[in-house]
Amino acid sequence: MNIDEARAMLSQPGGMLEVTEEPVRGRPRKVFKTRERSLREKLINATTAHADKPFLVDGERRLTYGEFGQLCFGAARVLTQDYGMAKGDRLAILAYNRPEWLAALFGATSAGAVGVGLNGWWAEEELEYGLRDSGSRYLIVDEDLYPRVQPILAKIDSLETVFYIGDNPPAGTVPMAALEVPHAEPPTVPIEEDDPWVLLYTSGTTGRSKGCITTHRGTIAQVQLIIFNFLANAMVKGENPLGDEGGDLPCTLLTSPLFHVAGLHSTVCASMTVGTKLVMGAPKFDPEATMRLMAEERVTTWMAIPTLLSRFLDHPKLDDHDLSSLNNISTGGAPASPELLRRASELLPKKPNAGATYGLTEVHSMATSISSMEQETKAGSVGKPSAIIDIKIVNEAGEPVPTGVAGEICIGGCTVTPGYWNREDATAEAIREGWLHTGDVGYLDDDGYLFISDRAKDMILRGGENVYCVEIENVIGDHPDVAEAAVIGVPDKDMGERVKAVVRLHPGAELDADAIKAHVASHMAKFKVPEFVAFTDDELPRNAAGKLLKKQLRDA
Repeated sequence: MNIDEARAMLSQPGGMLEVTEEPVRGRPRKVFKTRERSLREKLINATTAHADKPFLVDGERRLTYGEFGQLCFGAARVLTQDYGMAKGDRLAILAYNRPEWLAALFGATSAGAVGVGLNGWWAEEELEYGLRDSGSRYLIVDEDLYPRVQPILAKIDSLETVFYIGDNPPAGTVPMAALEVPHAEPPTVPIEEDDPWVLLYTSGTTGRSKGCITTHRGTIAQVQLIIFNFLANAMVKGENPLGDEGGDLPCTLLTSPLFHVAGLHSTVCASMTVGTKLVMGAPKFDPEATMRLMAEERVTTWMAIPTLLSRFLDHPKLDDHDLSSLNNISTGGAPASPELLRRASELLPKKPNAGATYGLTEVHSMATSISSMEQETKAGSVGKPSAIIDIKIVNEAGEPVPTGVAGEICIGGCTVTPGYWNREDATAEAIREGWLHTGDVGYLDDDGYLFISDRAKDMILRGGENVYCVEIENVIGDHPDVAEAAVIGVPDKDMGERVKAVVRLHPGAELDADAIKAHVASHMAKFKVPEFVAFTDDELPRNAAGKLLKKQLRDA
C-alpha cells in the first residue's frame, strides 16, 4: 500500500486511530475518537502500563515509569497541601533538562496548575518579563541557572516560593527534596481538555515575547499524530512498528530543551505514550559524547535539529562508535536540506527513517510531516497536513489561492493554540476565524504536499531558535548613540543563519562592534546577540511607509 492508503486505513471508522468530528472551542474540528482527556490521564496510563520499565536516564540516575509517577503525584500532594497551590496557578521552571524538570511539571499540572517553561538561554531582563507576564506563584530553578535569576526574584510580586535543584540551597529558597516525597495516589481535581497545560514563550514581530498557551487537548492530539505517522510509515514498508523480535527496544535520545515543543510535547509526551526509554543528553551538545551515549543506551530514535545532526555527521570519529541501533531520525525546528538527509542515510550504519516536519509552538509542534520514502519523489517538501490538521494558502487579502501559487500558510485544527497569555491583541492578529496565520509563505502542489518558499515574518532561524529581528533592533535602537539599526540573517552552513546588525550612529558618536554586542547581551539571550556588526553613515533603506527594506540590505 502507499502512504495515503495506510493513513486512510488507520483513520477510517473502526481504525486504530479513527478520526471523527467534534466541536472544539465552538468550531467543528477533526479529532481522534479515542483519546486521553488530560495529561494527568496520560501519566496515570503510562505509569500503570509500564510501571517497571525504564523511563528516564540522566547520567547515573535512572527512573522507572512507576517511580516517576510516584514522584509526580508526591510533588502534586506537597504543592497543594503544604504550599497552597490551586487549579490555574502557574509554576515556572528554569532548569536544564533533568528528571526534576519533568516531575515538577507533571506533578503541578496533574493538580490542575499550569506549567511555564522559561527559556534557559534568556538573559535576566527576559526572565523577569516571563515571570511577571505569567504571574507565576512558584519557580523551580537549578543551581546552574539560579545566578541569572537571583537578582530579580524580590521584584516579582506574584512569586511566593522558589524550589532549588542542587546542593546548598541559598537563603530564601526551598530544597527540591521537599517536593520529592513519593506518593501513590494522583490528584482528583477536575481538568478539562482545553485547560492550559504549559505556557511556552515565543518571540514576536512586535517586540516582547508572547506566552503561547499549549493545552491538554492539543498536546495529546499532537502525540497521537506522531504515532499515526509512525504507524503509517511502518505499514507502507511492511515493518513491525514495535521493532524486530530480539532487536533493540525503543529508546529515544532527548537533545531538544524542555522549554520547546519539540522536546516536551513531541519527545517526552510521545515517549510516555508508548513506554519508551528516554535518555537525556548533556545540556551542551557534544557530538562524540552523544555517540557514546547512543552506543551505551542503544538509542533507536533521535529528534535532532538540523544544526546538531550536521555536526554529528561531520565529526571525524563517527565511525568509531556503534550506532547500529539508530534507525529513526526526525528533524524539526528548522528546515533540513535534502543533502543533509542524504548524508545521514549514507554515513550511518543503518539507513534511518529520516523524516522531516513543519510546525510551530502555536500548533503544539507538528503540522505536516514527510517520510524518507516520500522525499524520494517530493524533495524539498515538508509533507502533507497531518491527519487532523487542515492547511490553506491565502493571499494578502486573506483569500485562498490556487494550487501551486505561493501565499501565507494558514493552519486549522484542534491543535491550534487558543491564544497567547494575557495578549488578546496578539491572539486576534494571529488567529482569525479559527485559522492560525503563520507568517510563513509556501504553496501546495497537486498532491497536497506543502513547500515552504519564504517567511513573511521578519525572522532569523538560528540553530533551531526563532530570532525576531525587531526585538534586537529595538534594543540596539535604545542605545543613546544609535540613530537606527537593522538586523538581518546571514546564511550559514552550520547554524542555518547567523545574526547580523547594520547600525547608523548619531553624528559624532563613537561605538565599535563589541560595544553593540555588549549592549544587546545585557538585555537579551546570547543567541540573539549579533555575531556580525556593520556600520554605515547612510540612512538605512526604507519604503514610503518607513519600513526597512531588508532584502536590499541582505543583497548588499
